[in-house]
Amino acid sequence: MIKITQKAVFDSKSNRMKKIGDVENAINEFKKKKNKNLDFLLKKRFSWMKKFIDEKNTGLEVGAGGGFSKNFIKNKNFKISDLAMYDHLDFKNVDAQKTQFESNYYDFVIAVNMIHHVPYPIKFLNEMHRILKKGGRLIIQEAYCSVIFQVITIIMRHEGFDFTKEVWNENQPMSDEDDRWSGNIAIPHLIFDNIENFKKKFGDKFVIEHEKFYECFIFLNSGGVTSKTFYIPLNSFFLKVLDFIDSVLVKLFPSIFAMGRQLVLKKK
Repeated sequence: MIKITQKAVFDSKSNRMKKIGDVENAINEFKKKKNKNLDFLLKKRFSWMKKFIDEKNTGLEVGAGGGFSKNFIKNKNFKISDLAMYDHLDFKNVDAQKTQFESNYYDFVIAVNMIHHVPYPIKFLNEMHRILKKGGRLIIQEAYCSVIFQVITIIMRHEGFDFTKEVWNENQPMSDEDDRWSGNIAIPHLIFDNIENFKKKFGDKFVIEHEKFYECFIFLNSGGVTSKTFYIPLNSFFLKVLDFIDSVLVKLFPSIFAMGRQLVLKKK
């Protein structure tokens, strides 16, 4: 992991993204199907998960935001939840750190770019372990704070990162508890980069079944999922070319180019 700096934290007012956290706008734009770049990105983000999901499984997404997962995960017993009260949610006002759901119930839980928003990510992991069945999977798509992601974060002043946080301290918040759109994209690194430390802390609860780094320019030129920014519209051919370039760059130089991280934790 190459760090430009240990810490880059910004005031929310200095954020250069547009329509920050405007979920309703994001849903409306997605329904219009005008942004093929974003459609391509979201399909990539959810399609790989299907390898770890049986169509009869009972599943849940936490921190679902716009609920885009339901366009790609077609299981009848798949529900979406969020801390918010949006009408499209199956379960509203759900704190992923303490869900109130039944123990040992779900075959899989999806968490897409939300762990770095959770104030107490260790409490979150413990809660996911509680609600998953034995052999159940926590399927994670998260930020990978590569050199290019650090540079973009510093330029856009969006969310920020802080590698100095004591992530295993359950009494210290990793992000602003009063702002659910606050984020610290260093959190996945602090939890998962040191495999031996992760095994020491969670080895009795989870095994890492899958991990892969991916995504760079496909993400940068998506226009943003919820918060928005400038993008260059591309057709399917050029999106596939860009995706191929991403795959080569990420494979050769993940610490420089990777902006996404796939993880599957299987409950023991």
